[in-house]
Amino acid sequence: MTASSPSRTARVQRETSESSIDLSIDLDGTGSSDIETGVPFYDHLLTAFAKHSLTDLTVRASGDLEIDVHHTVEDVGIVLGQAIRQALGDKRGISRYGDALVPLDEALAQAVVDISGRPFLVHTGEPVGFEYHLIGGHFTGSMVRHVFEAIAYNAALTVHVTVLGGRDPHHIAEAEFKAFARAFRQAKAFDPLVSGVPSTKGAL
Repeated sequence: MTASSPSRTARVQRETSESSIDLSIDLDGTGSSDIETGVPFYDHLLTAFAKHSLTDLTVRASGDLEIDVHHTVEDVGIVLGQAIRQALGDKRGISRYGDALVPLDEALAQAVVDISGRPFLVHTGEPVGFEYHLIGGHFTGSMVRHVFEAIAYNAALTVHVTVLGGRDPHHIAEAEFKAFARAFRQAKAFDPLVSGVPSTKGAL
């Protein structure tokens, strides 16, 4: 962040019959996090996102976990996307694009992010059956895509996530989140060579 740049922070609260969420974000942080969603593996993934994107993130969430983790996990993704969009502001001076290729032991994931203002997700490569696996006994593999959808559509990002290899579901999911984090870190960063909004339209 340059000396003349405004603070890129946001706080979003969301209350529904299924979940209650209070989330704060600082896009120009150091990667510190304080996350309690009631879903341990999701806390692990969000902590990895914060650390590797250099985004400070605080999350307090509670939901109807007695039914399933689905509502809480998806709703936190929605709120995270909304907070990212707010914190990005007018997007002046940002790099806009980011890409990353991240291994985690046998797993390998690639993510490409465009802070485009046009929400879109392409998500491919997870092995057959991944979506049914209970990671840690509580987090269904199918939720990984749901989270990326929620973030991309609410933050107005174009996101491509591709799993290039992997066997262990924990490793695959974590590699995906770390790759997304590293790509987002590049995209949100200020580029000293960029003047104004990095778009021929003049707006993102």
